[in-house]
Amino acid sequence: MKIIGSDYDGTLNHGGIDDKKLAAIEKWRKAGNVFALVSGRGPDGVLELYEEKKFGCDYLIANNGAVILTPDGKEVFCARCDASVAYPLVKHLFENGCEWAHVQTSFYCRIFADEKNCTKEGEYTLENMPEIPYFSQINTQLPTFEDSARVTASVNEVFGDKLNPLQNGECLDIVRKDTNKAEGLYRLAEMLSVGYNDIIAVGDNINDTHMIAEFRSYAMENAVDSIKELADFITPGVAELIEKELA
Repeated sequence: MKIIGSDYDGTLNHGGIDDKKLAAIEKWRKAGNVFALVSGRGPDGVLELYEEKKFGCDYLIANNGAVILTPDGKEVFCARCDASVAYPLVKHLFENGCEWAHVQTSFYCRIFADEKNCTKEGEYTLENMPEIPYFSQINTQLPTFEDSARVTASVNEVFGDKLNPLQNGECLDIVRKDTNKAEGLYRLAEMLSVGYNDIIAVGDNINDTHMIAEFRSYAMENAVDSIKELADFITPGVAELIEKELA
């Protein structure tokens, strides 16, 4: 048994999910292997993608490795961050130019720097931010790639002993110190008794760095240069990767 861990945005969904990709994934799974989606999106987001796109999948790894789900929504793992760091972290993000932050916990809430943007249930300001039991990820977005890199470095400097800030283009995803996409795949492999050499990763952006560096890996042709430099192979898509691995 082998595991393919595939990023979603810019990777599995690059150019859409067509019949060729669906057939390749099904062929991979019928050969006794596992296909896992590994995304920076939250649990609700990856479950929604799975339901909408109808691609074959055995596990959904959300929040950059922090949460592992079965396709029916059962949580089998969650790397939880201490709730006490949430308020100072969101405050730091706002002080560094972020306009909002998504807090992913046992419930979902969105915190805005300006109260005039709070127009829906589940939207708050820093001043009335609700109590949370823990968080699996806090994410935000900056105007430019350079801004995101700057804030990523700042979060790492201030909170790096507890948290792992992961730049994803203009976005910033912040998870527990010991969490990233590679660790998510390691946890899944341990659950399934799959060895290190039987894990294959494919991605395109900076938050894929750990899994691309750690395992037998493919970078998408559309990937950022740093991912291409780390990967063992370059591929035009997930279907082509699967055909190569099954050959």
